[in-house]
Amino acid sequence: MVALQSKTEMHTPAAVFRARMLLVAASLLWSVAGAIVKSPLLSSIPLEACGPILACFRAMFAGLVLMPFARGIRWNWGLLPAIATFALMNATYVTGMTRTSAAAAIFLQYTSTGWAALMSVLLLKERFDRTTILPLCGAFCGIYWIVAGDSESGEFIGNLLALVSGVFYAGVLVSLRALRNEDSTWLTAVIHLGAGILIAPWALSGWLDLSLAQWLAIAALGALQMGVPYLLFAKGVRVVGTTEAALITVLEPILNPVWVWLVWGQPLDRNLWVGGSLILGTLLAKYGLDAWFARTARK
Repeated sequence: MVALQSKTEMHTPAAVFRARMLLVAASLLWSVAGAIVKSPLLSSIPLEACGPILACFRAMFAGLVLMPFARGIRWNWGLLPAIATFALMNATYVTGMTRTSAAAAIFLQYTSTGWAALMSVLLLKERFDRTTILPLCGAFCGIYWIVAGDSESGEFIGNLLALVSGVFYAGVLVSLRALRNEDSTWLTAVIHLGAGILIAPWALSGWLDLSLAQWLAIAALGALQMGVPYLLFAKGVRVVGTTEAALITVLEPILNPVWVWLVWGQPLDRNLWVGGSLILGTLLAKYGLDAWFARTARK
């Protein structure tokens, strides 16, 4: 990692609010991944080839769409761990989603919340707010509740890959925070392109007989569901710390299976509602406590 900063950065309340809204918007766009991946169009791709193809080409399309808008292009050695962790996260997550339910895949990936909190303290020297403990506990309890309900589904390999992707996703969050002084568009574009290039040998070595409609679906998955939200996230994490950013984007796994249910009728387990309520409720409680402490301090 490079450009690690230990001092606490001060931002206006308006800037912090805008940053949080960017993270919410990113979460909303990310959350439609399951609905697209589980569509009949992409589900018809052979199982062994689906993960590598989606991981490679959705990253490629995202980078190609964003690169023409990049400014402040320059090399930073911190891009290497960012590209590597992003490629590994992308490959393990998408492959895991093709082998397990959308709900299990996305919630297992969000075990990254705890890893990101630990990495941000150890590597970025960020301060750990006392109110952050509550949503962290809520996130892990909610994730456990949801995953426990899916433990007997027989989809062990998919669940394991999604769990591993959570560690790599934490690395992505910390990398983007460490590189916050870089141009957001350039940063997002080069990470996606680099990850696509790393995964390309795997994707090109197997079945690749895609129809035009499938290519268009993958292009949309890359540009709109992956590239744009990562750009929003890169802008938001400049202001909001790594741990809070990870907590806000837990909105994604709550919404991901909901879209799959609404679009394709894949049923929602009761565990999703209980676990999602734990996650969202403790996150809202954190901001309520933050506001209360802030008012108390001004008195």
